[in-house]
Amino acid sequence: MGRRAGEATGGQDDWVAVRRDPESGIETIRAHFRGHAYDLHDHDELLVGITEQGVQAFRCRRRLHTSVPGRVILIEPGEAHDGHSPGEDGFTYAMLYLPVPLLTACSEALRSLMPRGTGLPLGFRDTLADDPGLAATIRTAFLALHQREGRLARDLSVDRLATRLAGHLELPHQRTALRPDRAAALARDLLHARLADDVGLDDLSAAAGVDRFRLNRAFRAAFGLSPHAYLVRLRLRTARRRLAEGEAPALVAAEVGFADQSHLGRWFRRAYGLTPAAYRDLCTNVPD
Repeated sequence: MGRRAGEATGGQDDWVAVRRDPESGIETIRAHFRGHAYDLHDHDELLVGITEQGVQAFRCRRRLHTSVPGRVILIEPGEAHDGHSPGEDGFTYAMLYLPVPLLTACSEALRSLMPRGTGLPLGFRDTLADDPGLAATIRTAFLALHQREGRLARDLSVDRLATRLAGHLELPHQRTALRPDRAAALARDLLHARLADDVGLDDLSAAAGVDRFRLNRAFRAAFGLSPHAYLVRLRLRTARRRLAEGEAPALVAAEVGFADQSHLGRWFRRAYGLTPAAYRDLCTNVPD
């Protein structure tokens, strides 16, 4: 069977259908995977979706979660997660990738939860929720965007979704804010500042003011990842943003720190289930 518009194939029987609304920046993804789906990764956006078929298992917040049809999935920006199917039939899910500024602009209920001068509240109470009303609202918003029903359908459905999500967010005082070790924070800041550079552990140790062993231990305790894994995730998020805007994979690879396009491609496919060129094509309709 030929590939439908906006759809890319992964492994055997796997498929990923992507749409991106250029005005709002919202992405909608519907996908099916059997076995391993994708490696641990994260996103800049807030992820809201539902499992449609099968059993969907994933790690998030350093726990294993299992979602079944009708269950709502809520993942915050920067929250690392992976995915696999523990059953032979695989799983199908539908997900919206919602830019935080857009979502908070849609809902007075969300804005009321934010302290003055801050961004999104600390996050969702739960990664999985059994809320049929929210699931239906997610489905309506997903279809409005994925089927390109027009701006009015998009705007109304996203506004309703933002209002429903407010009931699942934690107030800032409800979650204990854990500040990372100072050395880990300094190393993290250096990775952000020198995203495309070939930074070594000695560079990070010097910036953090501690030896390599202590830094690696502190970094893992703070962020749940080695410095290298954190850097790869950071580069992948940056690459994804630029590919969605239509930039060529080879240029993106060079400018975010991957050795070449094939190096980016190996990591990108493991994290997102499709190649950089396919993702760019699906988001922009501009062939590589």
